[in-house]
Amino acid sequence: MINPQDRFWSDSQGYYGPSENPATKTYSNVWDWDQLRMIKVKGTAKLFPPDGDVELSILAPLADYLSPEVRAITVDDDGLLTKVSTDLEEDDTMFIAYPPFSLCGSLSDCRTVQYSKLQELDRLGPFVDLTSYEDESGIPQKVAFKFNVLYKPLRLQMAWDELNLLKSLPPHPNIVPFDRVVLEEESRVIGFTTKYIPGGTLANSNVSFRFEWLQQLTQLVDFLNLDYGIMHQDIAPRNLLIDPSTHEILLFDFDRAASGEKNLQDGRDDVSSVVFTLYELITNDMSFSGIPHWERNIDMVQSISEWTSRRELDFEVSKFREFLDEWVAARRSDVDGDMKRYLNAPNRLTLSDLPTAPEYNVPFEMGTRDGKPVWRTGRRSRNTAMKLGQYCFRWERPPQSRLLNKAESNVK
Repeated sequence: MINPQDRFWSDSQGYYGPSENPATKTYSNVWDWDQLRMIKVKGTAKLFPPDGDVELSILAPLADYLSPEVRAITVDDDGLLTKVSTDLEEDDTMFIAYPPFSLCGSLSDCRTVQYSKLQELDRLGPFVDLTSYEDESGIPQKVAFKFNVLYKPLRLQMAWDELNLLKSLPPHPNIVPFDRVVLEEESRVIGFTTKYIPGGTLANSNVSFRFEWLQQLTQLVDFLNLDYGIMHQDIAPRNLLIDPSTHEILLFDFDRAASGEKNLQDGRDDVSSVVFTLYELITNDMSFSGIPHWERNIDMVQSISEWTSRRELDFEVSKFREFLDEWVAARRSDVDGDMKRYLNAPNRLTLSDLPTAPEYNVPFEMGTRDGKPVWRTGRRSRNTAMKLGQYCFRWERPPQSRLLNKAESNVK
C-alpha cells in the first residue's frame, strides 16, 4: 500500500485575487496517487496560504469516500466540507497522448503485455504497482509495473528515457531486470514492467548490510559510468534491494539517469551518491539526504572521524571506510580524466527521442483575440481532447482501502 505520507501531491495552486487577502477565493489541484486522479480543493486564502500544502491534509480523510464523479470539493475556513462538484469543467487534468508502439522504433525488439492482462496485487508507491500476468506459456509472472500519469514535459521525458535505458542495458546481476513494455488497448506505450524483487529496500534500517554489497555497488557504478556512460544520479538506500534468491544487491529506479551529457546534473554524480549512501546505511543518519544535491559535498561525511554504526554489519566500520576511501581516491585522482572516461565510455548508449503522438498536431480553439478564435496545437486539457473526440486513456481506480475491505468481506 502507498505510504499515506506519499499519497497526495499538490500539482498547482491559484488565487482569484491577492493572496494576502484572507477572503480571496483559491483552489489547489491535488493528485491522489492511490486513485490516480486529480481533485480540485477550493476555499479561501485564509485556509490555504501560498505553499502551505494544507489542501493535502484536508483531502486525506475525505478521498476514499468521494464518488469517482467528483471533480472538486469546497471547504469553509475551518476545513469542513461544504460542497462537492461533478462538473467536468472543474477537472484540470492534462491530456497525455501516449505514443503508439508503431512509432517507437527503439522498442521494436521488446516483448509487450497488454495493460488489461495485468492483475493488480498491490500499490507500491506513486507511479509503481505490483502486478502479475500469465506469459505465453501460461506461467504467472510477478512484476513491478512503472507508469506515468502526468503531462509534465520533464516527467514524460524521464519515463521515456528510463524505459529505453533499461531495455538497452545488457543483463547485469546488480540491476533489476527489465521485463516488458506495457500497452493499452490501442497499442500505445503507457509504461513498462521489471522483475519483482520481494523483501523491501535498504531504507529499512533493520536490514543488515554486508561488505560484499559495497563492493558490488562500486563495481556496478564503474560499469554504468565508465563502460556505458550512464550516471544513475539517484543512488540511495531506497533504490537498493537485496535479491533473496542470489543475496546480491540490486539497483533500480533509473528515471533520473543521464546518458553522457544528456540529463547530467551537477552534484548528482554516482561517486558522491555512494559515499552518502554508505554513510546513511551505517549510521542511519539521514540528515544529509535533506540537503539539495547541488549543495552537498562528500567531504561533509568523509571528514567525520567516526561513523557510529547503528545497523548490523558483517565487518567493522573501518573496513567499509577504508575500501570506500580507496575507491573514491581512484575515481577522483583525476576528476577531469574521470569525466572524460564517462563521456567517452566505449559502449555509451544513445537514447532515442520521445515520439510526438499525432493527436498533438490536431488544432483546438483556445479563446479569442479581436473577436476571432485562437487556434493552438500541442498540449491540451483532457476535457479539450475529449471534446475533439480524441481517445483518452483513463487511469482512475477505486481506493485501495475499499478493495481491501471487499477482499476481507469475501474471506469472511
